[in-house]
Amino acid sequence: MAMNRRAQDYGADPLAVRDTNHYQSEYIHGFVEKWDELIDWDARARSEGDFFIRQLKEQGARKVLDVATGTGFHSLQLLRAGFEVTSADGSPTMLAKAFDNARRRDFILRTIHADWRWLNRDVHDFYDAVICLGNSFTHLHNDNDRRKALAEFYATLRHDGILILDQRNYDAILDHRIEPTHNYYYCGDNVRATPEYVDETLARFRYEFPGEHVFHLNMFPLRKGYVRQLLREVGFQKVTTYGDFQETYHDTEPDFFIHVAEKSYVAEGEEE
Repeated sequence: MAMNRRAQDYGADPLAVRDTNHYQSEYIHGFVEKWDELIDWDARARSEGDFFIRQLKEQGARKVLDVATGTGFHSLQLLRAGFEVTSADGSPTMLAKAFDNARRRDFILRTIHADWRWLNRDVHDFYDAVICLGNSFTHLHNDNDRRKALAEFYATLRHDGILILDQRNYDAILDHRIEPTHNYYYCGDNVRATPEYVDETLARFRYEFPGEHVFHLNMFPLRKGYVRQLLREVGFQKVTTYGDFQETYHDTEPDFFIHVAEKSYVAEGEEE
């Protein structure tokens, strides 16, 4: 299991590893233990403010499925705000860390180990909202995997539910308009998260921690328009995209995009 691995293994050619299933080998115990140095919870909370809580409340959501729980940041934020939260992740190592983080803050997480592509095999309930945050959707390297995961998210939502999904601004990285920063999601001091290699089908990021600890993630560089198209093709009726938590972002290049996709049916002729 990934929990017992002591080092990441990308084989002889790391750039050739473009496989969705490889995430299990990427989130080894040592990397997960360092993750909360990368994601400074207090700084992240200040950066996001009440954006996600406000979005969920405006949609009348109460019951939320966090499908990319990671070490538990958003699950804990939503629990504190009074939402009913179920926390899922494909990495058992991450879930164990999230559960421990919550317990130390006097919360008990309801956790489910689930692969998004077969989410409803393990999740047997319906939700007002699904959140997929932390640039997590980029771990799916195959178009069919992405469509299958979105279909599973869609299926677990109630008829008027919403999906909130975020991603890095890969358009700007691929088109050489910006160097990515970590102002919003990667807020830890003395930690660097930089793209080591980027092409149209791979973004390999290098994560450097104090003490010469170095880890990598191989991700798919999702373009904004492509993600919006997928959401519509899966069946979401309205998709609103924000840049760094702002709906208007044309004057600057945001680090992240946040897509809010609504399932509620829009009749022909109605405004999107």
